[in-house]
Amino acid sequence: MRLDISFKDVRQCLRFTLGLAIYACGTYALVKTDLGLAPWEIFAMGISFHTPISFGQSIIAISIVIVIIDIILKGTIGVGIIIDTLLVGTFVDIVTMIDFLPDLSGLPIRIGVYLAGITVMSFGMFLTLTAAQGVGPRDTLMIVIGKRFPRVPIGAVQSGLLLFAFTMGLLLGGPVGIGTIISVTCMGPLLQVWCHLFRFEPRNVVHKSLLDYFRDPGKRGDPGERRDAEERSDPKERSDPDLKA
Repeated sequence: MRLDISFKDVRQCLRFTLGLAIYACGTYALVKTDLGLAPWEIFAMGISFHTPISFGQSIIAISIVIVIIDIILKGTIGVGIIIDTLLVGTFVDIVTMIDFLPDLSGLPIRIGVYLAGITVMSFGMFLTLTAAQGVGPRDTLMIVIGKRFPRVPIGAVQSGLLLFAFTMGLLLGGPVGIGTIISVTCMGPLLQVWCHLFRFEPRNVVHKSLLDYFRDPGKRGDPGERRDAEERSDPKERSDPDLKA
């Protein structure tokens, strides 16, 4: 058994990392508007209100539970989940420290920046999905659920998960604002727009798992799985991570 990393793997990991950096910029914009937390953050804050653990520890706890669900549902656990865990918070801290946006005044301006922020976040999420190196816990859950309901647009699956997190956070007393409503209603459709624009179907991508890095190249993955998935999909929707608009 030996570690086998190709140039393509490095390129895809860099794409994944770029997607996280872009996502972090969008997250910073949302925080800057002070219009309310996003659904998963509301859920985590609600948990921290009712347990002795902190807000950050609540986020980690939710991620661990979702990873377990991902494994049970046979989702691909790839290097992306490690990169996501280690870097997304760091990127948010760096962007917040740079603080490139001025202080925002006036509700229309703040709402406009919030909408721009979730658009940027959705594009960052889209890039991580195209990298084929596995994704973060919540995106992995979105993909495995989407594969079980192939006729449901992936954006609708994302919206359903956000609605679940929002509802749980609301029941636990998490802070809700107008920005939360914008996130719940717009994030999923925006992701769907990016997928449609680049003719990309996340459910058709065969992600590389952590174990694949230690397997013989000839034994990696299941070519039949990729072929069957592509035959079921719209021929105009590609699973090739090297996308062109």
